[in-house]
Amino acid sequence: MALHLPALTQRFRLAGALAGLCLACSGLGAQTVTLSGILGDKALLIVDGSAPKMLGTGQSHLGVKLLAVQETQVAVEIAGKRVALRMGDAPASVGSNAAAAGAGSKIVLPVGSGGHFVAQGQINGQTVQFLVDTGATAVSLGMEDATRLGLNYQIGIPVRIQTANGEKQGWRIKLSSVQVGDVKIYDVEAVVSQVSMPFALLGNSFLSRFEMNRNSDQLVLVKRY
Repeated sequence: MALHLPALTQRFRLAGALAGLCLACSGLGAQTVTLSGILGDKALLIVDGSAPKMLGTGQSHLGVKLLAVQETQVAVEIAGKRVALRMGDAPASVGSNAAAAGAGSKIVLPVGSGGHFVAQGQINGQTVQFLVDTGATAVSLGMEDATRLGLNYQIGIPVRIQTANGEKQGWRIKLSSVQVGDVKIYDVEAVVSQVSMPFALLGNSFLSRFEMNRNSDQLVLVKRY
């Protein structure tokens, strides 16, 4: 069986410029904050999907205050609580939905450069950076990410994957959970491929669980029930 990952090489060339940018996903009723970068004693934060904002210690943005900056992490105050943020971690969420991790129903993704939507999330509880791809049949990731996540993909169903560079070997598997922001979806079909992939593709096995609307410079996903 052959699967199609649309123009992977071209997509990843375009996506390469986004590799250093971690975009936040905002859950309904909760405030989410992502650490996008550290420059000396300043931090680049994304709050509730807004444009990245560079803050110095003691400065605030949209109700989030930067308390301290270290080499690989920062401390912020969100809704009166001290929260540690690390580079590469999923967005921190504080608010009415934060107590029930994964219980949210809405994802808001701001558009990145080149018109792409990039989101930090989790697969089986492990951090992953996603590129939204409505042309991908399933959530798709390379062997490097699959190995890092501890996925035993080689026991999956063998498939052939059609790419811009010809057919590659792949394996169809089932993920226990995929989470973006405070929205978690269970039993999600995925494909692991031999193709080197800087992002995991957030394909239709996840996206089809949502009503999708493009609103100006945002992609809004509302969970189906």
